[in-house]
Amino acid sequence: MAVASPAAVIVAVIVLAAAPAVAEPKPSVKQLKKELASLQKGSDQLITDYYNSRVAHQKAERAEKAAREKLAAAQDVYDRHSTELRAMAVARYMGGDPGPMALLGGGQDPSTLLSRMALTQQVIDEEEAMLRGYAQVRDARKQAEQEAAARAEELERTLGDLEERKKKAEKQIEKIKDRIDLLYTAPGIRRPDGTWVPQLPQGADNITPRMALVKKLIQERFEVPYGIGCYRAIQDGGEHPLGRACDFMLSRGGSFPSPAEQRRGDEIAAWAIKNARRLGIMYVIYRQRIWHVRTGSWRTMSDRGGTTANHYDHPHISVY
Repeated sequence: MAVASPAAVIVAVIVLAAAPAVAEPKPSVKQLKKELASLQKGSDQLITDYYNSRVAHQKAERAEKAAREKLAAAQDVYDRHSTELRAMAVARYMGGDPGPMALLGGGQDPSTLLSRMALTQQVIDEEEAMLRGYAQVRDARKQAEQEAAARAEELERTLGDLEERKKKAEKQIEKIKDRIDLLYTAPGIRRPDGTWVPQLPQGADNITPRMALVKKLIQERFEVPYGIGCYRAIQDGGEHPLGRACDFMLSRGGSFPSPAEQRRGDEIAAWAIKNARRLGIMYVIYRQRIWHVRTGSWRTMSDRGGTTANHYDHPHISVY
């Protein structure tokens, strides 16, 4: 059997080392969007389950409260009747009212005797019935309380589990969205200093291809229910007339946005900053502040006199 020479082995090792590793193919936008849709469907189901568990938890709490109220009502009735019975017993004792055996041997009128004995028996029966009713209510309340406590504990565990799963699903969705974003790069020519060669607006909305891409990605990732304003013919020295800027409205008619709408604005602005260099974003204006890609930091702007003018109701994004 022939043995390879040391030189041949070295050449073979070099050849193998030089052979490029086969990289895993990158997923396409279509594949990632399909994965994203599946994750979002699962997340929606988790939210539904979470909501249903909260409703069940509230029902258990209401059942336990109703049991407490029923017991309190029964306690009131029992206490009231017990007081009356004790008062009757004391009155009979203080007044020397004879017992049943004394009545039988006392030579009283038979009809009066029977009436008094019937009244005494009625009082005894009422007291026993009241005691039975109270005991039943007390036992039912105790059972309801135990069942409600067990149900509440079970639901607490379920809610905690669903909350944790929901958070994980949301994180996974954000990762998929980030991966989709990374598949896009700004169209056009980038200069060595990091700036971009300006583009001409095109299409029916009169915005540049770079601005169109940023607008599209934000529309796909965030809700913008009150519209997106881009091209404006008024020459105000900004990028709107050049088709290089868009306003992403958070509220309607100049009203101040709600806390949830403000958070959406924060998210859009943060997304724009995160993707600025890759997508050719030049600056972001939001909440009377401006962030420029050149400085990488926020700077407060002068007061322009209104919610919209100060960009409290919308993030403004300009591209090169």
